[in-house]
Amino acid sequence: MAATATASDPGTAFKLLLCCPAGHPRSRVSVTFDQSFDRIPHPDAALEESISEIWNQRLQRNQSLYNGTKFRYGGSALHYKDDSKQEYCVSLHLGLTDYRTFVGTNLNPLWENFLVPSEDDPVRCQHMSNPLGNGAIVETSDQKIIVLQRSHNVGEFPGYYVFPGGHSEPQEIGIMGHQTDEEKIAPLSEQVSQEMFEGIIREVVEETGVPASSLADPVFIGVSQREMNVRPTAFFFTKCDIDSSGVNELYCKAQDGYESTKLYAVSVEELRGMSQRMPGCHNGGFALYDLMRNAAKSL
Repeated sequence: MAATATASDPGTAFKLLLCCPAGHPRSRVSVTFDQSFDRIPHPDAALEESISEIWNQRLQRNQSLYNGTKFRYGGSALHYKDDSKQEYCVSLHLGLTDYRTFVGTNLNPLWENFLVPSEDDPVRCQHMSNPLGNGAIVETSDQKIIVLQRSHNVGEFPGYYVFPGGHSEPQEIGIMGHQTDEEKIAPLSEQVSQEMFEGIIREVVEETGVPASSLADPVFIGVSQREMNVRPTAFFFTKCDIDSSGVNELYCKAQDGYESTKLYAVSVEELRGMSQRMPGCHNGGFALYDLMRNAAKSL
């Protein structure tokens, strides 16, 4: 059942689409990668045409924009791992979309017109691009959480606090389109599932400078959605064997440091205050982390 949270800043409001407070390892998360989870064009021709118009306007202002392919979030399903029914697994439903369609739907000033009135989120968002972002709650060896402050040069939420993350990229595993060969569909879904876990480690390394060898295998804790623009993000939790001062030193060498201006390593209480200045999808990531912490305390 989805949980929602409103806020005084509408950009920080979120909905939790999927909660896995126990933290699911790679073995309990699968992907169903299929064309049926691609975006459905909107029946309003004028609204659909606005996608190209907005993209072309963006291109005129910034010729370096790249229309990269992204994985599209089309929902999820839960199932038991075996007949004992003691452990449940998550299957993420993913299709394909691209940056152009994201700009033209989710970032469209008329984005709400693309929504379908429904309590079922995949139905409600069937006309949206909804690329699935990723985010990592990284805990240092001295029990601090890594938070980045976004640069004032970025397009979305400049100056806001975020967790390390970005997007898993279809191109990283050679996906340019959907597979029609039935025998190759299952192995491809397995590849995409692996990329979900490898991709988030790659993002942490690029954005913080922390080497992959210092990060524990991530666990999946859920999917949050920003209420504004209905943008979804998958969140993971991982531990780092470097302390907060060491992480700060490594940040200076990060490949993607230009996207952020500062790295903070904060306590949970400090993070709680900062979360009110986070984009909704990342604010939801903190809520998922809180649920994970509470579940661990009750064991």
